[in-house]
Amino acid sequence: MDLAANERIDELRRDGTKIIQSPGVFAFSLDAVLLADFAVVHPRDQVVDLAAGNGAVGLFVAGRVPGVHVTMVELQAQLASMARRSVSLNGFDDRVQVIQGDLADTWSVVSKDSVDVVTCNPPYFKVQPGSVQNPNTALALARHELTTDFATVVRITAGLLKTGGKAFFVHRPDRLVELLSTLAAADLAPKRIRFVHPKAGKEANMVLIEAIRSGRPDGVRILPPFVVYRADGQYTDEMAAIFDD
Repeated sequence: MDLAANERIDELRRDGTKIIQSPGVFAFSLDAVLLADFAVVHPRDQVVDLAAGNGAVGLFVAGRVPGVHVTMVELQAQLASMARRSVSLNGFDDRVQVIQGDLADTWSVVSKDSVDVVTCNPPYFKVQPGSVQNPNTALALARHELTTDFATVVRITAGLLKTGGKAFFVHRPDRLVELLSTLAAADLAPKRIRFVHPKAGKEANMVLIEAIRSGRPDGVRILPPFVVYRADGQYTDEMAAIFDD
């Protein structure tokens, strides 16, 4: 496998699933790991991962769910190239594809009403006057709503999903009211919400959301909190189990 300067190969899971990373461009973080684990995916499902980055979510899903078909959509050409080579590195070419392009154009390459599951780890931060953005363009695009926003992600997601199809998102808790109202306006009914805490007793710094297309508006479940680290700085048993699964 040819690697560009500053690229490396890391293991995503202890089953041997691998990913090509570059610290100067983008490296996956725990939000991608938690999203992939939170998503309910079955063999033979058609899955689309929007804003795929270097492919962590799609590779996690493909590595743990045999027979699933995953389409990753990523705007940045360099990240899409890394994801595509990681797919080949893991031998997933027959069931995982990478599309380089704007997620707003996904309907032109993936048919509407055809997808069982959509996952997305979108940019978290709104662009506001005077806001400070990462000087690294690749990181700024991944973290800030420079080329897309949550409303666009939700609109594309709703169009892709079959009736009853499920969407899974990871985002920031401080935007929860906006996230839920945006989902409801697009006929995506929130069904499961789980807050992620860095340590017990600390405020949540991530929220995981499951929504169903054309689902009933009631019946939202707030799951027990997910705690990432123990007091000694080691992973909790639940966090460690994700990598061992």
